[in-house]
Amino acid sequence: MHLYTIMGHLIFSFFQSRVDEVDLMLFSSSLICSPGAEEEALMDLLNFMYSNNLSANQATALLDVLLAAHKFKVASCMRYCSKLLRKIPMTSESALLYLDLPSSILMAEAAQPLMDSAKKFLAVKYKDISKIQEEVLKLPLAGIEAVLSSDDLQAASEDTIYDLVLKWAHTHYPKSVERKEVLAKRLVHLIRFPYMTCRKLKKVLNCNDFHPEFASKAVLEALFFKAETPHRQRALAVDEPNAVSRRFIERAYKYRPVKVVDFELPHQQCVVYLDLKRGECALLFPTGRVYSQAFHLGGQGFFLSAHCNMDQQNTYHCFGLFLGMQEKGSASFAVDYEFAARSKSTEGYVSKYKGNYTFTGGKAVGYRNLFGVQWQAFIQDDSNYFMNGILHLRAELTIRHFDLAR
Repeated sequence: MHLYTIMGHLIFSFFQSRVDEVDLMLFSSSLICSPGAEEEALMDLLNFMYSNNLSANQATALLDVLLAAHKFKVASCMRYCSKLLRKIPMTSESALLYLDLPSSILMAEAAQPLMDSAKKFLAVKYKDISKIQEEVLKLPLAGIEAVLSSDDLQAASEDTIYDLVLKWAHTHYPKSVERKEVLAKRLVHLIRFPYMTCRKLKKVLNCNDFHPEFASKAVLEALFFKAETPHRQRALAVDEPNAVSRRFIERAYKYRPVKVVDFELPHQQCVVYLDLKRGECALLFPTGRVYSQAFHLGGQGFFLSAHCNMDQQNTYHCFGLFLGMQEKGSASFAVDYEFAARSKSTEGYVSKYKGNYTFTGGKAVGYRNLFGVQWQAFIQDDSNYFMNGILHLRAELTIRHFDLAR
């Protein structure tokens, strides 16, 4: 008898003697194999060891072989199964099934390309969580982890992502002890606390879903990050590009983060810093606009908005900056405001426009041509207002007086 044939019989006898011992817990609950299917997977594994080829070509059969290959530590077959599974069109169901495999398989190097593809599929499908929040809330733990890991997640702000995580946790884990454990071990590191607003960070400190020690550490780290210069913030993000948490990396927020410094005396005042990338500004042409996250003064919410618009004479496109008041509250505010921007020539902030306005809810005021130049001159590579590709804007607001509506 041929030597390979003898070896084949010996290997198969070994597999056959171990079939009853194979831990069926390795198989997903939705893929529990019949003894025949399990034997087919083992036979296909044996065939692969001879020929580097598989007869299985359906996702279910390939996954059975993958599980068998992992059980018997045949890494080359795991890689081959992973490659074939990635060629099959991914669905939400299949992606969640792959991510729900036992942790020993999820951590196996040979299965990583398949797991990465499943995570990427879910991250892309559920990218715009503001539009499909109810669908996201129905995802299992592995699915919500994949979505929250994405840098391209489109949300109004990290505040809304934080609220979504807590709502998901309360929905899936109504018992406080279980919810705290899942949040601590699986989800909190996916919340990017440094990009949350200070008002929301205050709520983190009082949230009963987190351990007090963690909440204090997360908030303190976030505040220190906010106090850093933009250059240092970018350096911190670069330092951990492959970190699990990626907490210093900014997502694709619909409302741009701001840095705010508040003063109470001699008047209620705040200084707001808004940074925009050249690419973000370029996308505004010809009629786009981008909004900042809300900031608060005198208990009322305000926001900044940057526009590409026509100048006052409607002759050319230019960069405009506006200050708006959110539509809530019954007070009217008399506010002095000043817009400034950093320039290459001075390296500091240069005042561009001053004004005063009595705000009521939903109103906005600003200047249509902040830099007094056409759009092409503003956005060009040698523009005086982009430093290392970043436009640095500053708005100072001072409340002179406010009246409550009667």
